[in-house]
Amino acid sequence: MMLHDAARAPRVAVAGLSARLLAQSAARAGLNVVALDIFGDRDTRAHAGMWFDIGGDGLSIDRARLYDALERAARLPRMLGLIVTSGLEPLAIELSRAPRVPRFIGNGAQSASVRDPRRFFALLDEAHVAHPDVRFSAPADASGWLVKRSDGCGGTHIERAEDIGNMPSDAYFQRLSHGRSMSALFIGARREAAVIGFAEQLTVAAGHLPFVHAGSLGPVMLPRDTAARIVAAIETIVWQTDLAGLNSIDFLLDDDTFQVLEINTRPSSTMALYEAAWPNAWPHGLIGAHLEACLDGELPRANTALMRPPLIAGQRVVFAPRSFTVSGAFSDACFDDSACHDVPLSGARIEAGMPVCTMTAAASELDALRIELDAQCTRVLQRMDTL
Repeated sequence: MMLHDAARAPRVAVAGLSARLLAQSAARAGLNVVALDIFGDRDTRAHAGMWFDIGGDGLSIDRARLYDALERAARLPRMLGLIVTSGLEPLAIELSRAPRVPRFIGNGAQSASVRDPRRFFALLDEAHVAHPDVRFSAPADASGWLVKRSDGCGGTHIERAEDIGNMPSDAYFQRLSHGRSMSALFIGARREAAVIGFAEQLTVAAGHLPFVHAGSLGPVMLPRDTAARIVAAIETIVWQTDLAGLNSIDFLLDDDTFQVLEINTRPSSTMALYEAAWPNAWPHGLIGAHLEACLDGELPRANTALMRPPLIAGQRVVFAPRSFTVSGAFSDACFDDSACHDVPLSGARIEAGMPVCTMTAAASELDALRIELDAQCTRVLQRMDTL
């Protein structure tokens, strides 16, 4: 895709619960960015020429505000289209067909084949791709089972079955399985796939939610045979579903075996890890690769999934241990910290358990990376107490 000078560059709208990562990658691609999310963090606004608040109650998106913002964005000159991220999966098909909004760039109708658990796990069975046991009625003994809603994200859609009273209509049961929580980022185009790399997923328990997303580490090198089998599974899924652009697949890795959990049919937060590890492979950012795949049917030439990265990158969410109101000094200190992202505005109210910011780091080894991220998170919590 040809990009123009900054003054005449195409615009792209990026939307989700948090649009910062998409805004950052799109700005790197030389695009003018219109961001829509519920936080309006300082670095989101720094990468976006315009920002719209689409927040509802709590950590939710207000449908009316979303459509109003999108209709306004659609009237802007040189609007290329809309890319969505976490939080808007349930509206993907609707947005891809809606009038008066920017053209949808990503998975619309084709997302149904993997977002519908009955269709998705049947597809995996037919392709002989392993996954934890799944059922659509309550097991006689709920212990050892999870309840997952098909329209959720970030682990907020997962609960232990024994903690559930009435099962939501869009939910299903999945047996709790052992293994290292992993993901793979891939790009689809014309029923072919290019796997970008593998990452370890970090989670925390929050109240009744056992697996809330808390960050990721990667790229992680896997044994070549294991990696090849995961790549083959992804290629089969993309061939069957025609998924386009950036997507990610979550799986459990136990020694050399893996079990697929679910697919996210939109750009994942792990894209930041691969942009950090292989900046020369993505001169226009991974959003640039997403646009080329969706609009031009072109897959990236870089074959990074089996490449050893020079560094491993990490990102970790800092959750508030208590409720507080962000001071100007705290916001400024975080904004001036190059490792700190998703920086809240002065005056923002953050309740206990809510995300404060995201810390990033890079190291040559996973253990060193974990230590550095721990230190960075501690630094932010100390700021809360002193600024």
